[in-house]
Amino acid sequence: MKLPIDVATRVSAKLSRLIDSMVNDPDRDEPPTLDEVRKMLERSGSAHAAQSTLHPQDRGSALAEIRELIEEYGGEVLAHHFVAAKAGEGLSRIIETAAADRNLPRAPTLARVRQAMVEGLTARLAGDGTIDPDEDATLLAEIDELIHRHGPDAVAEDFIRFE
Repeated sequence: MKLPIDVATRVSAKLSRLIDSMVNDPDRDEPPTLDEVRKMLERSGSAHAAQSTLHPQDRGSALAEIRELIEEYGGEVLAHHFVAAKAGEGLSRIIETAAADRNLPRAPTLARVRQAMVEGLTARLAGDGTIDPDEDATLLAEIDELIHRHGPDAVAEDFIRFE
């Protein structure tokens, strides 16, 4: 089920990282649900989890946050929808360059940025010293993963990581 809004923008970075680690756990057979994330947090025994069990009004804890998400969206919703996906530093530079390129459409999609990468954008930026030349395969794998998760028509600029 694709949720109608970008719910990942409403999730804290801490919870997003936690969910992402569960989603990408190679030992998992099935993708985790929000309810499974909640159960894992409750079992973790962390100070934050224990504190929010004692103080359910603590909105700053990951456990309180996941409980709110379950209340709003339901426990059976797949957790990967709540991972805030951002490109890494190298891919962010490629996306920024593609967005500024007059030869590409305004607000290029992930698929269009990937096409530009294959057509030489990555090599040009590596030659300029903007990105590491050894990252070519890694960058393609990274954009392929974003395309897999968010679709080829997603606006690429939405995934730029500002640090």
